[in-house]
Amino acid sequence: MPSGVSSTAKAEASASVISRACVPGDAKSFNLFINGEWKSSARTDGKTLPVMSPSDESQIYTCQAATQGEIDEAFNAAKAAQKLWAKTPLWKRAELLKKTAEVMRSQAQEIAKVIQDEVAKPNKAAVSEVMRTADLLDYTAEEGLRLNGELLTSDSFVGEKRNRLCLVQRVPLGVVVAVPPFNYPLNLAGSKLGPALMTGNSVVMKAPSAGAVTGLVGIGACFDMAGCPKGLVNVVTGRGSEIGDYITQHPLVNAVTFTGGSTGLHVAKGVSMIPIQMELGGKDPCIVTKDANMKAAASAIVKGAFSYSGQRCTAVKVLMIVEDKDEVSSVLMPMVMEGVKKLKVGSQYEDNDITPVIDKKSAALIEGLVTDATGKGAKMLLPEDGNFKREGNLLWPTILTGITSEMKLMYEEQFGPVLPITSVPTIEAAIELANGSPMGLQASVFTQDIDQAMMISDQLHAGTVQINGAPARGPDHFPFQGFKESGLASQGVRWSLEAMTKIKSTVINMAQESYQAGI
Repeated sequence: MPSGVSSTAKAEASASVISRACVPGDAKSFNLFINGEWKSSARTDGKTLPVMSPSDESQIYTCQAATQGEIDEAFNAAKAAQKLWAKTPLWKRAELLKKTAEVMRSQAQEIAKVIQDEVAKPNKAAVSEVMRTADLLDYTAEEGLRLNGELLTSDSFVGEKRNRLCLVQRVPLGVVVAVPPFNYPLNLAGSKLGPALMTGNSVVMKAPSAGAVTGLVGIGACFDMAGCPKGLVNVVTGRGSEIGDYITQHPLVNAVTFTGGSTGLHVAKGVSMIPIQMELGGKDPCIVTKDANMKAAASAIVKGAFSYSGQRCTAVKVLMIVEDKDEVSSVLMPMVMEGVKKLKVGSQYEDNDITPVIDKKSAALIEGLVTDATGKGAKMLLPEDGNFKREGNLLWPTILTGITSEMKLMYEEQFGPVLPITSVPTIEAAIELANGSPMGLQASVFTQDIDQAMMISDQLHAGTVQINGAPARGPDHFPFQGFKESGLASQGVRWSLEAMTKIKSTVINMAQESYQAGI
């Protein structure tokens, strides 16, 4: 019988993803997950991957720094497992995803605590990410059961007889490399593994350096406890600068699915003749027209710009207000300011809206963009004293007006709690300014004129345009893609399932024509 989900699945409500993945006796140190086994690195130089707290830069966890030999072991295991998994019935593949989702839900608080520690999400947001990922796996399982092929007949082409039948089916790619980002270390891992596994592939996942333990406990341990066949899912850790190229360019790689920043451009150039699915960030403009519902726009702008401290590819990255003088700003901005002032700033372990950004490098980059803008004439509305406020990696919400194309903030992604604002005289000017970005992930447009909304959407170079709503990835079954440097291929459950397959045709040549009988 083909290998499917183990009949002695190890999912137990009383079990712990932490105890499954950690080094025995040390709940702060974690192993690699290769070929169904949890193992420490065999390296002799003592090198590890320290996981630092965004709050104070102290080391909170220790992960293994995988060697090239251990990465080879993961790929060899994945290749062997994929050959068996491809012969596993769809319903058995769906069963694995659903059992893994059950484990995630039963372990939600433990996984959420790790997310909170590693990437500074408040508990509510961290738990929500776990539950969302479990729901995503369930949905992927159901959608994957309905990924159908088709039958073509030769006589639909002019001049052809009906003597050939073409059976078109989707087949697995093979071994898929999955590289999720730090900001959604579980959900964007699940959005890659679910479709890959459901379509008959195996996976080697390189967990994000910031978010590595989430990858181990939220993916590795959950799949392990759900009875995942050995070698089907492998999770390795290490710095991308040291092992990234070796993983993505490995001779056994058949596809890469990657979410991250400009590093993805390097990855795309390095892989050769294999499918790649990539989302590489965005500089998402928000255009507010004169006839917009200002209250609704203000609420969406506050949420869109500052949720998770602005560390989202789909955050509002620049606000473009269409106005002759200040007739829109004078109404809109007091409401935006009021909303932002209500945001609570502080530790992720308390009920705060703005928490520390991921590390000091990111904090310094954000501060540098603000300094560049103010040095070139931008006016700071928040903080109200006109001074950028930073304590370590904790940045207070910042709003800047008078942004121009000479300032880096117009086109560089800030990935933090900073809202740059510019006023433009016409909708056409807003579109031209928005399309000047090298990125094109999402955009949002606020207007009560649906004809105008569609005209603007058609003209914007963005993978998704939100009408009267903030930029957002999801629900997870919606297509999600970027134009230009923001990505390649589409995500979203159905589109990711298709991206994890290739088309194979089998043509039946008949000795004579055959037509359906008349009734």
